[in-house]
Amino acid sequence: MKTTTHVAAQYGQTAFLYHIVTKWNADPDVPDNDGRSPLHWASYKGFADCTRLLLFLDAYRGRQDKEGCTPLHWAAIRGNLEACTVLVQAGKKEDLMVTDNTGFTPAQLASDKNHRQVAFFLGNARRLFDKRFDGNSRLGKLSKLGLAPVLWCIIFVLLVTYIHSVILDVNLPRLTAAFGLLAWLGVFLASAGLVMFYRCSRKDPGYIRMNIHDPQNLKDDEPLLKIELNNPTLLAGNWSQLCATCKIVRPLRSKHCSTCDRCVEQFDHHCPWVSNCVGKKNKWDFFMFLILEVSAMLITGAVAFIRILTDPTAPSSFGAWMNHAGGHHTGAVSFLLVDIFLFFGVAVLTVVQASQISRNITTNEMANVMRYSYLRGPGGRFRNPYDHGIRKNCSDFLINGYNEDVECTEEPSLPEGVGTMEMARISNLSNGENHFHHNNGNSQVSVNVDSKSSKHHHGHVHSSQCNYNNHGKGNGAPLGLGLGLGRNNARSVEAS
Repeated sequence: MKTTTHVAAQYGQTAFLYHIVTKWNADPDVPDNDGRSPLHWASYKGFADCTRLLLFLDAYRGRQDKEGCTPLHWAAIRGNLEACTVLVQAGKKEDLMVTDNTGFTPAQLASDKNHRQVAFFLGNARRLFDKRFDGNSRLGKLSKLGLAPVLWCIIFVLLVTYIHSVILDVNLPRLTAAFGLLAWLGVFLASAGLVMFYRCSRKDPGYIRMNIHDPQNLKDDEPLLKIELNNPTLLAGNWSQLCATCKIVRPLRSKHCSTCDRCVEQFDHHCPWVSNCVGKKNKWDFFMFLILEVSAMLITGAVAFIRILTDPTAPSSFGAWMNHAGGHHTGAVSFLLVDIFLFFGVAVLTVVQASQISRNITTNEMANVMRYSYLRGPGGRFRNPYDHGIRKNCSDFLINGYNEDVECTEEPSLPEGVGTMEMARISNLSNGENHFHHNNGNSQVSVNVDSKSSKHHHGHVHSSQCNYNNHGKGNGAPLGLGLGLGRNNARSVEAS
């Protein structure tokens, strides 16, 4: 027997499903006679929003029907990639390994039905789960460190090599006071960059608190996550902001990081080199780290090149000079080559980050600009609602350490023809001639929209194209009607 929640999930009625669960305490996870829950039907039909909402409501992902199929099995059978993505992101490795009564996993069913893209996705997801170590084991704890220790060691080794083989090398000319100050400035910048690197790596990037509830501890008459379900975002129907893993309603610019398995506010990207996400709370540290290291590499590289170039013992010919530099200044040459190699990659990343900061947009938003509806204007073109101009964007970021998610308000542009209407009205007023046509108590003002079809006679403007109606008493109120229509197109407009 199917319930109301089954029917709502079967037909993709996410708003209705949300209503009956929040208002009427309907069970979102009740099985029918075949053992299929609403999540089975939503996954089979490919309704990603319904699937996301049901997972948010703690619907059981591993429920098997009479045929032994889980919701992921049914999504794979129909080849619904988006539904599979939502289920895998909210699930675990065991969900990919469950077999039905015929012994097939979801990936095998997708391959059997010739859904190659879904089969590849599910197979790749299982390989990624296999590569993950247990977080409590030694290898799991070591894997959480990522590449941060490697990068720290590279910077430290380069710094030691620079001091020993460039600044303190006795085979090179003695440093002057000014040049020595510049040389040690590079050391100071690189050391400060290591401090910012540590801060960025260890700092909370803006994790949003998870809202995991135990359904067994809730009362029978209490809806799951009642506080979150009354969120204005859900009332507005923004189902994509539901996180089925963290069980929260995400802020608009946040994203769930699959590596950290947490939702991050103002998510920029997950950087493996710092072994952390870059988000709202540590993006300033990340950007300062890039600025300091690029400046340090620029100064130390220039110092190393000048030191090698001005060696008085070097021969004059180019070939002999190369051999002399490689044989007598091996450390300085090695440092210079590595420094140049790393400089261009870090410099490009720094420029990209600076450009995004100046526009108050994240790397994630740039990569998914076609997916996020809030980045599209009324005409479908790209529009960043959080761009307040270069000066404000940069000052807020550098002073506060982040930019607030405040949308900039734009003055609505007046439609074409409103300026003509207002000028015509002013012209009539200046001549003391206003024309009102009263019809059944409703005041009508004849206004000019297209000047090409208007006739001008002695300061009067007559138009046969449109009349703007003010459904009230005609006590002179229509005089300001032209401006009102320019700001709100919802007012009544009737063609005469």
